[in-house]
Amino acid sequence: MRISGKSVYKIRKKFYNIGMIKLADSWEQYEILATGDGYKLERWKDTILLRPDPQVIWRAQQDLFSYPDLAAVYHRSEKGGGAWEFRKKLPESWQISYRDLKFIVKPTNFKHTGLFPEQAVHWDLTRSLIEKRISEGSVPKILNLFAYTGGATVAMAKSGALVTHVDAAKGMVERAGENARLSGVESGIRYIVDDCKKFVQRELKRGNSYEAIVMDPPSYGRGPGGELWKIESELFPLVEMCAKLLSKDRLFFLINSYTTGLQPTVLNNILRLTLKGGRAEAYEVGLPTKEGISLPCGAGGICVYD
Repeated sequence: MRISGKSVYKIRKKFYNIGMIKLADSWEQYEILATGDGYKLERWKDTILLRPDPQVIWRAQQDLFSYPDLAAVYHRSEKGGGAWEFRKKLPESWQISYRDLKFIVKPTNFKHTGLFPEQAVHWDLTRSLIEKRISEGSVPKILNLFAYTGGATVAMAKSGALVTHVDAAKGMVERAGENARLSGVESGIRYIVDDCKKFVQRELKRGNSYEAIVMDPPSYGRGPGGELWKIESELFPLVEMCAKLLSKDRLFFLINSYTTGLQPTVLNNILRLTLKGGRAEAYEVGLPTKEGISLPCGAGGICVYD
């Protein structure tokens, strides 16, 4: 069968939409300098760190471990976990800015720094939707689940939303409060230390509702009471429950996932099956590198109500 040029164009356009990647390319104080051999070389303001990344399966184009001014390297252990090798004396923590937001950077024993720079994609996206809604005369209430150190919480509150920040780790919730204060956000955020699923169940019983919901669920974890979470079995029913919390004036529903192998189409399917009336899309989330390539950092999906 011969396919017309017009049909070929439609097929290609559909393919590219499925494979779309949204890049957090507006950073000034963060950048990926180089990648390879399972590592990414990053600049966090004035500090150079080298950390493992499971997506980096290609060969390094230079010796990353000999990079000038390299301050610290995270080495994985064959027994699990790992440790930092500090080559320079570093402060326990320091600050980094993105647009009008400020965050604490603090290397942890689990290779993380307390901030995921690629999430600037979602900070910008949600802020634009919030600011449009506020310009129309309404202040949205937003629920942020698995909210970690509050990157999304601070961004949304900075734009004027009322945010309920929920995470099972007390230390992460406290860090979120610090990040909010650094960014000049003194009000508009309610901090909750709780298991996210149980909190949603209680909110449904209370009859509470939100105009928007954001969630960044882990692949695997446990709540403060030992509650088991596995994303493959828990994500869909949680989104189903959360959909019932959306108000009549709903604005958006956003899911972010770092789970390797969880394709954007999976998030798109979940949104389409659980939410009605909105425009759903899903995509890769990533960061540009100075090498001229993009580093994939997970998947995102959003359903927007105009």
